[in-house]
Amino acid sequence: MSIRFYNTINRKKVKFEPITPGKVKLYTCGPTVYDTAHIGNFRTFLFEDLLKRFLIFKGYEVYHVMNITDVDDKTIKRANTEEMTINELTLRYTEEFMNDIKSLKILPADKYPRATEHIVEMIQMIQTLEKSGYAYETKDHSIYFRLDSYDSYGQLTKIDLTKQRATERIINDEYSKDNPQDFALWKAWNDEDGKVFWESPWGRGRPGWHIECSAMSIKYLGNHFDIHCGGVDNIFPHHENEIAQSVSATKGLFVNYWMHSEYLHIQGDKMSKTLGNYHKISDLISEGFTAEEIRFTLLSAHYRSKLNFSLNQNQEARTAIQRITDLQQRLFELKASAQTESSIPDEFEEFVAALDDDLDTPKAFAVFFGWIRSMNNFLDRGECMPNQINGGLEFIEKFDDLFAIIPEMVIVPQEVYVLIEKREKARLKQDWKTADKIRNLLHKEGWLVEDSPSGPKVKPKK
Repeated sequence: MSIRFYNTINRKKVKFEPITPGKVKLYTCGPTVYDTAHIGNFRTFLFEDLLKRFLIFKGYEVYHVMNITDVDDKTIKRANTEEMTINELTLRYTEEFMNDIKSLKILPADKYPRATEHIVEMIQMIQTLEKSGYAYETKDHSIYFRLDSYDSYGQLTKIDLTKQRATERIINDEYSKDNPQDFALWKAWNDEDGKVFWESPWGRGRPGWHIECSAMSIKYLGNHFDIHCGGVDNIFPHHENEIAQSVSATKGLFVNYWMHSEYLHIQGDKMSKTLGNYHKISDLISEGFTAEEIRFTLLSAHYRSKLNFSLNQNQEARTAIQRITDLQQRLFELKASAQTESSIPDEFEEFVAALDDDLDTPKAFAVFFGWIRSMNNFLDRGECMPNQINGGLEFIEKFDDLFAIIPEMVIVPQEVYVLIEKREKARLKQDWKTADKIRNLLHKEGWLVEDSPSGPKVKPKK
């Protein structure tokens, strides 16, 4: 089955066909490093991680660029408030972000370009736009994109410029929804900017937010590339403006597939720093979440569906992950006597088909956990063949290659299994004193024993 992704610009699912066979160029909007990223941001970053893992799983060579926005209105304002340089501020939060993505097992991008390191490319693009009549200089020496010079504006957001009032200029990076206006490409220096400025043909100033992503994506991925991702909040004005200025500057195609993840909600409201109703990754860790439980919670819903989050979801995630690891352990213990070949279950094809269909994770999870239930029933009845055991382990491994929600498997020492076997013999003889003594010894050594209908199970103490 071919891959189909929902393309925001088409407003429908379309077949995915990369520009270069076997290779995918991917650009994802990274963090604005004026503060710690919250889990609403990480819902998008984890969706992008799943997308990348799935493309790799399907055999594509993925080249991934994620920008770091280290100069914009927010970073300057926060640096002034904190009485520190913008570099000190952004380096602190960039480091926090990198630590968070590592802890969440997010595959690193091939490039993390910082906006402040690409001012030259931004100035060159603005000059191109100005010379071509797409941009103009104002009395204060700021440069704006001339919206009425680009006939296709609104193709991403489906805005009809002919029904809009005459456009005005706006200096701010973000503005009211569906209100197109000439936007700043270069902002002339003012007192509030302090020491944050670069020299340019128009005098001291700094780039607008939108030009940053255009300049950096084109530098590393070329004028025309495959996929551009972000949250739905990026669609307007950021991505709409990116398209306008990029196509106008290069006179050609820009991005083939635009993919956006929906909002994360908490108690019915969009999670945001502005509303103050957000959680950081460190908050969830302190509440008892593991990295795997965070990944499960944020990936279990479809990326284009709103996701309501609550702190008690870690128990649901923990139970689901435990079901996987319990089966993995059962199969692993039987693998020693199994033949080398494996027979991957029929459900695997249905699982992949769900992900082929615009990363339908709820359906993929339903298939996978339905298979776990069936597999446990087969094992309980002793009906599993050796090739099915190996195939089951292979399915679990492929599942985790995509979702990375299984904790690192704990290898139980042989001496622990010897003690468990002695305890089981004591229990069969109803020698409860010896059985309890062995259980306490195992507990002291850091192992918990749980009795189940299929036999004793062992796991490390947390």
